[in-house]
Amino acid sequence: MMTKEKYHRVLLKLSGESLQGKQGYGLDPEKIKTYAQEIAEITKSGVQVAIVIGGGNIFRGLSGLGEGVDRVKGDQMGMLATVINSLGLSSALESCGVSTTVMTAIQMAPIGRFYNKWDALAELEKGKVVICSAGTGNPYFTTDTGASLRAVELEVDALLKGTRVDGVYTADPEKDSTATKYDTITFDEIYTQGLRVMDLTATTMCKENNIPLVVFDMDTPGNLTRLLSGEKIGTTVTC
Repeated sequence: MMTKEKYHRVLLKLSGESLQGKQGYGLDPEKIKTYAQEIAEITKSGVQVAIVIGGGNIFRGLSGLGEGVDRVKGDQMGMLATVINSLGLSSALESCGVSTTVMTAIQMAPIGRFYNKWDALAELEKGKVVICSAGTGNPYFTTDTGASLRAVELEVDALLKGTRVDGVYTADPEKDSTATKYDTITFDEIYTQGLRVMDLTATTMCKENNIPLVVFDMDTPGNLTRLLSGEKIGTTVTC
């Protein structure tokens, strides 16, 4: 049984790169299907789920700077990439029997509904998964910041960051074999140790609004369900 008292409403942050699977670019249908099945399981248990997805599998604004792309236009291209990913996940979730609403931070009807807190909360209360796309709608802000902003607005119990590693480490475990994992850590310790969990703006928003951040491995089947069932999965970052 899931501990609904602990997690009534969550925001799940997924990276765009995670959706490309083994093909190394774009959208991998099998990866999206796997994620959708995991998300469907927790929503059917009664947990309200909002989602923010990055767009790095299609286009990352900063990567365009070296090619002469204007930063604002590059970030806008990245916002559109997140919309494509959101539509893909929405379709996969609908195939699993889960109703969804794609909301966009910029006007984009009929592709998605223009985001506002009250409409998003109403959809969550109906049991729908709300996928918030296009970041904050502004350049110079990452999708991590977009995720923390939506987490604050939607008053979630936790921001869950699904990654390809199983938590926060003392160093990058893919580069340093001696790196050790934290079960819990504070936002202040992240700052002082210079750990790269989310960008500074995103972590500051979580800290100032007392929203726990859980970093976990989304690619391990069942991890999301186990996490929401109360198991100690990943690393929990708190004040």
